[in-house]
Amino acid sequence: MINVAILDMYDGEPNQGMRCIKDIISRFEGQLTYKVYDVRGKAELPDIKDHDLYISTGGPGDPLEGDGIWDLKNSQFLYNLIEWNKINKRKKYLLLICHSFQMAVNTFGLATLSRRKSTSFGVMSIHKTAEGLEDSLFESLGNPFWAVDSRDYQVVQPKMKKFQAMGAKIIALEKIRTHLEYERALMAIRFSPEIVGTQFHPEADPISFMNHLRKEEVKQKIIAKKGKAKYRTMLEHLVDDDKIFKTNETLIPNFLKEAMGNILEQQEIFQE
Repeated sequence: MINVAILDMYDGEPNQGMRCIKDIISRFEGQLTYKVYDVRGKAELPDIKDHDLYISTGGPGDPLEGDGIWDLKNSQFLYNLIEWNKINKRKKYLLLICHSFQMAVNTFGLATLSRRKSTSFGVMSIHKTAEGLEDSLFESLGNPFWAVDSRDYQVVQPKMKKFQAMGAKIIALEKIRTHLEYERALMAIRFSPEIVGTQFHPEADPISFMNHLRKEEVKQKIIAKKGKAKYRTMLEHLVDDDKIFKTNETLIPNFLKEAMGNILEQQEIFQE
Protein backbone atom coordinates (compact mmCIF):
# COMPACT_ATOMS: atom_id res chain seq x y z
CA MET A 1 0.00 0.00 0.00
CA ILE A 2 0.98 3.63 -0.51
CA ASN A 3 1.48 5.46 2.79
CA VAL A 4 0.05 8.99 2.78
CA ALA A 5 1.51 11.65 5.08
CA ILE A 6 -1.18 14.00 6.43
CA LEU A 7 0.44 17.26 7.52
CA ASP A 8 -1.83 18.53 10.31
CA MET A 9 -2.02 22.34 10.40
CA TYR A 10 -4.92 22.60 12.87
CA ASP A 11 -2.72 23.26 15.92
CA GLY A 12 -4.93 21.13 18.15
CA GLU A 13 -8.15 23.04 17.38
CA PRO A 14 -11.33 20.96 16.95
CA ASN A 15 -12.20 20.60 13.28
CA GLN A 16 -14.05 18.50 10.73
CA GLY A 17 -11.35 18.75 8.06
CA MET A 18 -9.16 15.97 9.42
CA ARG A 19 -12.11 13.59 9.70
CA CYS A 20 -13.12 14.37 6.11
CA ILE A 21 -9.59 13.78 4.78
CA LYS A 22 -9.32 10.46 6.61
CA ASP A 23 -12.75 9.47 5.29
CA ILE A 24 -11.69 10.11 1.69
CA ILE A 25 -8.48 8.12 2.16
CA SER A 26 -10.52 5.25 3.66
CA ARG A 27 -12.39 4.95 0.35
CA PHE A 28 -9.14 3.54 -1.05
CA GLU A 29 -9.05 0.67 1.43
CA GLY A 30 -6.27 -1.76 0.63
CA GLN A 31 -4.50 0.84 -1.51
CA LEU A 32 -3.74 3.70 0.88
CA THR A 33 -2.80 4.02 4.52
CA TYR A 34 -1.80 7.20 6.35
CA LYS A 35 0.31 8.73 9.09
CA VAL A 36 -0.47 12.11 10.69
CA TYR A 37 2.27 14.66 11.46
CA ASP A 38 1.46 17.45 13.93
CA VAL A 39 3.19 20.31 12.11
CA ARG A 40 2.12 23.31 14.18
CA GLY A 41 1.75 21.65 17.57
CA LYS A 42 4.95 19.58 17.61
CA ALA A 43 6.89 20.88 14.60
CA GLU A 44 6.64 17.38 13.10
CA LEU A 45 7.48 17.03 9.43
CA PRO A 46 8.36 13.82 7.59
CA ASP A 47 11.58 13.09 5.80
CA ILE A 48 10.96 13.46 2.07
CA LYS A 49 12.18 9.89 1.55
CA ASP A 50 9.55 8.40 3.88
CA HIS A 51 6.42 9.01 1.77
CA ASP A 52 5.42 9.43 -1.86
CA LEU A 53 2.10 11.16 -1.25
CA TYR A 54 1.28 14.14 1.01
CA ILE A 55 -1.85 16.10 1.99
CA SER A 56 -1.35 19.33 3.97
CA THR A 57 -4.50 20.52 5.76
CA GLY A 58 -6.26 23.79 6.37
CA GLY A 59 -5.99 25.45 9.76
CA PRO A 60 -6.84 28.45 11.91
CA GLY A 61 -5.10 31.79 12.31
CA ASP A 62 -2.79 34.01 10.31
CA PRO A 63 -0.88 32.13 7.58
CA LEU A 64 1.83 34.79 7.77
CA GLU A 65 2.59 33.96 11.40
CA GLY A 66 4.61 31.14 12.96
CA ASP A 67 6.88 30.53 15.91
CA GLY A 68 10.10 30.56 13.91
CA ILE A 69 10.40 26.79 14.19
CA TRP A 70 7.52 24.84 12.63
CA ASP A 71 6.87 27.45 9.95
CA LEU A 72 10.50 27.50 8.84
CA LYS A 73 10.60 23.71 8.84
CA ASN A 74 7.45 23.69 6.72
CA SER A 75 8.93 26.13 4.19
CA GLN A 76 12.08 24.02 3.98
CA PHE A 77 9.94 20.93 3.44
CA LEU A 78 8.27 22.62 0.46
CA TYR A 79 11.61 23.59 -1.08
CA ASN A 80 12.97 20.09 -0.46
CA LEU A 81 9.97 18.56 -2.22
CA ILE A 82 10.43 20.83 -5.24
CA GLU A 83 14.14 19.97 -5.42
CA TRP A 84 13.49 16.25 -4.99
CA ASN A 85 11.14 16.24 -7.97
CA LYS A 86 13.66 18.14 -10.09
CA ILE A 87 16.46 15.61 -9.64
CA ASN A 88 14.65 12.29 -9.04
CA LYS A 89 12.65 10.18 -11.47
CA ARG A 90 10.51 8.83 -8.63
CA LYS A 91 8.27 11.80 -7.87
CA LYS A 92 6.55 12.97 -4.69
CA TYR A 93 2.97 14.32 -4.77
CA LEU A 94 1.44 17.03 -2.57
CA LEU A 95 -2.03 18.55 -2.14
CA LEU A 96 -2.21 21.82 -0.17
CA ILE A 97 -5.51 22.95 1.39
CA CYS A 98 -6.44 26.53 2.39
CA HIS A 99 -4.01 27.55 5.20
CA SER A 100 -1.29 25.29 3.75
CA PHE A 101 -2.00 26.67 0.26
CA GLN A 102 -1.67 30.25 1.50
CA MET A 103 1.61 29.49 3.26
CA ALA A 104 3.02 27.81 0.14
CA VAL A 105 2.09 30.80 -2.04
CA ASN A 106 3.86 33.09 0.42
CA THR A 107 6.90 30.79 0.67
CA PHE A 108 7.36 30.78 -3.11
CA GLY A 109 6.51 34.50 -3.44
CA LEU A 110 3.88 33.87 -6.10
CA ALA A 111 1.29 36.45 -5.02
CA THR A 112 0.17 38.86 -2.31
CA LEU A 113 -1.28 37.27 0.82
CA SER A 114 -3.43 39.68 2.84
CA ARG A 115 -6.32 39.83 5.27
CA ARG A 116 -9.79 40.10 3.72
CA LYS A 117 -12.06 43.02 4.60
CA SER A 118 -14.55 40.42 5.84
CA THR A 119 -14.55 36.66 6.36
CA SER A 120 -15.47 34.53 3.36
CA PHE A 121 -17.65 31.73 4.69
CA GLY A 122 -20.15 29.42 3.04
CA VAL A 123 -20.79 27.40 -0.09
CA MET A 124 -19.18 29.34 -2.95
CA SER A 125 -18.88 28.96 -6.69
CA ILE A 126 -15.31 28.34 -7.93
CA HIS A 127 -14.43 29.21 -11.52
CA LYS A 128 -11.88 27.34 -13.60
CA THR A 129 -9.36 29.31 -15.65
CA ALA A 130 -8.40 28.26 -19.19
CA GLU A 131 -5.59 26.17 -17.65
CA GLY A 132 -8.00 24.80 -15.07
CA LEU A 133 -10.34 23.52 -17.78
CA GLU A 134 -7.55 21.15 -18.79
CA ASP A 135 -6.34 20.25 -15.30
CA SER A 136 -6.95 16.67 -14.12
CA LEU A 137 -7.72 17.91 -10.58
CA PHE A 138 -11.07 19.28 -11.77
CA GLU A 139 -12.03 16.44 -14.12
CA SER A 140 -15.78 15.68 -13.93
CA LEU A 141 -16.50 18.96 -12.12
CA GLY A 142 -18.57 21.68 -13.79
CA ASN A 143 -17.52 25.25 -14.44
CA PRO A 144 -18.21 26.78 -12.07
CA PHE A 145 -18.24 24.10 -9.39
CA TRP A 146 -19.07 24.54 -5.72
CA ALA A 147 -17.01 24.20 -2.55
CA VAL A 148 -16.85 25.29 1.08
CA ASP A 149 -14.89 28.51 1.52
CA SER A 150 -13.82 29.54 5.03
CA ARG A 151 -11.03 32.10 5.30
CA ASP A 152 -10.03 35.47 6.72
CA TYR A 153 -7.09 35.81 4.32
CA GLN A 154 -6.75 35.81 0.55
CA VAL A 155 -4.21 35.25 -2.20
CA VAL A 156 -4.40 38.03 -4.82
CA GLN A 157 -2.19 40.00 -7.23
CA PRO A 158 -0.25 37.13 -8.84
CA LYS A 159 3.37 37.83 -9.71
CA MET A 160 3.35 36.37 -13.19
CA LYS A 161 7.13 36.42 -13.65
CA LYS A 162 7.43 34.21 -10.57
CA PHE A 163 4.72 31.93 -11.94
CA GLN A 164 6.56 31.62 -15.26
CA ALA A 165 9.90 30.98 -13.60
CA MET A 166 8.41 28.23 -11.42
CA GLY A 167 6.21 26.79 -14.16
CA ALA A 168 3.15 27.32 -11.95
CA LYS A 169 -0.37 27.94 -13.28
CA ILE A 170 -3.49 29.57 -11.85
CA ILE A 171 -6.23 26.99 -12.37
CA ALA A 172 -9.20 28.50 -10.47
CA LEU A 173 -10.48 31.91 -9.39
CA GLU A 174 -13.00 33.34 -6.95
CA LYS A 175 -16.50 34.08 -8.17
CA ILE A 176 -17.04 37.26 -10.19
CA ARG A 177 -18.49 40.02 -7.99
CA THR A 178 -19.64 42.74 -10.42
CA HIS A 179 -21.09 44.88 -7.62
CA LEU A 180 -17.71 45.12 -5.90
CA GLU A 181 -14.33 46.38 -7.04
CA TYR A 182 -12.28 43.81 -5.14
CA GLU A 183 -9.79 41.73 -7.07
CA ARG A 184 -10.72 38.07 -7.52
CA ALA A 185 -8.73 35.75 -5.28
CA LEU A 186 -6.67 32.88 -6.69
CA MET A 187 -8.56 29.78 -5.57
CA ALA A 188 -6.27 27.03 -6.94
CA ILE A 189 -2.72 26.82 -8.28
CA ARG A 190 -0.86 24.03 -10.02
CA PHE A 191 2.59 24.69 -8.55
CA SER A 192 4.15 21.86 -10.56
CA PRO A 193 2.97 18.63 -12.22
CA GLU A 194 3.19 16.95 -8.80
CA ILE A 195 2.11 19.76 -6.44
CA VAL A 196 -1.30 21.44 -6.44
CA GLY A 197 -3.25 23.51 -3.93
CA THR A 198 -6.68 25.03 -3.29
CA GLN A 199 -7.69 28.03 -1.17
CA PHE A 200 -11.10 26.42 -0.59
CA HIS A 201 -11.92 23.17 1.25
CA PRO A 202 -12.37 20.26 -1.20
CA GLU A 203 -12.46 17.78 1.70
CA ALA A 204 -15.65 19.25 3.23
CA ASP A 205 -18.70 17.00 3.11
CA PRO A 206 -22.38 17.93 3.58
CA ILE A 207 -22.66 16.20 6.96
CA SER A 208 -19.74 18.02 8.57
CA PHE A 209 -20.73 21.42 7.22
CA MET A 210 -24.41 20.93 8.12
CA ASN A 211 -23.44 20.10 11.71
CA HIS A 212 -21.27 23.22 11.81
CA LEU A 213 -24.00 25.49 10.43
CA ARG A 214 -26.54 24.15 12.91
CA LYS A 215 -24.47 25.23 15.91
CA GLU A 216 -26.48 28.04 17.45
CA GLU A 217 -23.53 30.45 17.74
CA VAL A 218 -22.59 29.84 14.08
CA LYS A 219 -26.19 30.20 12.91
CA GLN A 220 -26.69 33.51 14.72
CA LYS A 221 -23.36 34.86 13.50
CA ILE A 222 -24.24 34.13 9.86
CA ILE A 223 -27.73 35.58 10.20
CA ALA A 224 -26.32 38.73 11.82
CA LYS A 225 -23.82 39.24 8.99
CA LYS A 226 -25.61 37.81 5.94
CA GLY A 227 -29.30 37.54 6.87
CA LYS A 228 -31.72 34.61 7.17
CA ALA A 229 -32.07 34.19 3.39
CA LYS A 230 -28.33 33.62 2.98
CA TYR A 231 -28.35 31.12 5.85
CA ARG A 232 -31.21 29.17 4.25
CA THR A 233 -29.39 29.19 0.91
CA MET A 234 -26.31 27.66 2.54
CA LEU A 235 -28.44 24.84 3.94
CA GLU A 236 -30.09 24.26 0.55
CA HIS A 237 -26.69 24.01 -1.18
CA LEU A 238 -25.72 21.21 1.19
CA VAL A 239 -28.50 18.89 0.03
CA ASP A 240 -27.77 19.52 -3.67
CA ASP A 241 -25.87 16.53 -5.11
CA ASP A 242 -24.18 18.79 -7.69
CA LYS A 243 -22.54 21.08 -5.14
CA ILE A 244 -20.57 20.11 -1.98
CA PHE A 245 -21.25 16.41 -2.31
CA LYS A 246 -19.90 16.29 -5.87
CA THR A 247 -16.73 18.24 -5.03
CA ASN A 248 -16.07 16.01 -2.01
CA GLU A 249 -16.55 12.90 -4.15
CA THR A 250 -14.41 14.20 -7.01
CA LEU A 251 -11.53 16.58 -6.36
CA ILE A 252 -9.33 14.88 -3.74
CA PRO A 253 -10.11 11.44 -5.23
CA ASN A 254 -8.91 12.82 -8.60
CA PHE A 255 -5.66 13.92 -6.98
CA LEU A 256 -5.19 10.59 -5.20
CA LYS A 257 -6.01 8.42 -8.23
CA GLU A 258 -3.62 10.25 -10.52
CA ALA A 259 -0.81 10.31 -7.93
CA MET A 260 -1.34 6.62 -7.09
CA GLY A 261 -1.25 5.67 -10.75
CA ASN A 262 1.99 7.56 -11.30
CA ILE A 263 3.59 6.18 -8.11
CA LEU A 264 2.72 2.57 -8.98
CA GLU A 265 3.97 3.04 -12.53
CA GLN A 266 7.25 4.43 -11.21
CA GLN A 267 7.56 1.53 -8.76
CA GLU A 268 7.11 -0.99 -11.58
CA ILE A 269 9.81 0.74 -13.64
CA PHE A 270 12.29 0.61 -10.76
CA GLN A 271 11.48 -3.05 -10.08
CA GLU A 272 12.15 -4.13 -13.68
